[in-house]
Amino acid sequence: MSLTKTKHIIFTFLVIFLVGSQTIEASNQASSSDVDVTSTASPVEEVEPLPVSSEPLTRTESMLHTAVQIQIYHEGQEEAMQAAFDYMAEMERNFSTNLEGSDVYRINQAAGQEFVQVNPETYAVIERAIEIAELSDGKFDITIGAITNLWQIGSEDARVPSDEEIQAALSKIDYKKIALDPQNHAVMLEEEGMVMELGGISKGYIGGRIVDIFKPYGITTAIINLGGNVVVMGNSPTNETGWNVGVQDPDKSRGSIVGTQRVIDGAVVTSGIYERYLEQDGHLYHHIMDPETGYPLDNEISGVTVFAETSFDGDSYSTALFLFGIEDGIQFVEQTDGIEAVFIDKDKGVHLTSGLKDTFELTNEEYHIVD
Repeated sequence: MSLTKTKHIIFTFLVIFLVGSQTIEASNQASSSDVDVTSTASPVEEVEPLPVSSEPLTRTESMLHTAVQIQIYHEGQEEAMQAAFDYMAEMERNFSTNLEGSDVYRINQAAGQEFVQVNPETYAVIERAIEIAELSDGKFDITIGAITNLWQIGSEDARVPSDEEIQAALSKIDYKKIALDPQNHAVMLEEEGMVMELGGISKGYIGGRIVDIFKPYGITTAIINLGGNVVVMGNSPTNETGWNVGVQDPDKSRGSIVGTQRVIDGAVVTSGIYERYLEQDGHLYHHIMDPETGYPLDNEISGVTVFAETSFDGDSYSTALFLFGIEDGIQFVEQTDGIEAVFIDKDKGVHLTSGLKDTFELTNEEYHIVD
């Protein structure tokens, strides 16, 4: 991933704003423009790069519980576009927590009973999620489902559960109780009542795999926006220094940004407390749960944006960094290769990791850089 500075993609919790273009939201709004960041995965066959077009082929659909938009900056790539959307539909069927028959659904149904053989890609995501859990000392834990199922924030059934319910569910959260059988690509939750969910990492994996789907077509320039997980391939067609990503002001309506960062071939992922929330009795409960308390996390952060070489890493690290807090989060980033981060605190302070300090451009006078 290359980071430099200047012109605009605006990355936000719910929406990406592109300078001089329309808007793509976490609804069914379409967009077109200057755009994005690149991704992950296994080696693919090298082919002759296609000529780059200034006008993208654009497609937007509601998938993966969000608005998905892909922009390909090459002519005549309808077949590649269809392949990407077919792949997303297939992975949604594998990774869904609630879709009967999906890999994750079957794992949860068999919790405490038996191993479940899964698609190799599902297995790879779970295996990587466990690695991230270990690296983050359990801050990122895909067995958080017992808690999120109680709160249901983001759905019509959202509620504040009782403390008794929360304490009972906390005993079911432990990534160390995920058993793996690599020879058979099989997974088991060792205790009945445990619930796995892959929402904190699956879109990152999918974004990276779409890059791999595109490469054999000769596609070098594209934006893959999976509702807050953004992958950009190559440079902006109008600026050889890359795409300019704007980090949105978490306290303002769409279109207001804190600052910008130029990106070539990379992923940008944001976690924020205003993405989804429940309001009850004058109190806001956001959707990012603390696996230690079972309640929404309460710390100094209002938003974290991660710049990563792969969307797979960016997706999983963004949640973990939010849970770490600013000081520990920055320390974690400095010790981890391939990622940088912007932390925004509730007092409008912007905290940058070392790889961004010379290139991030603060554009909002209401905010200040914290040294």
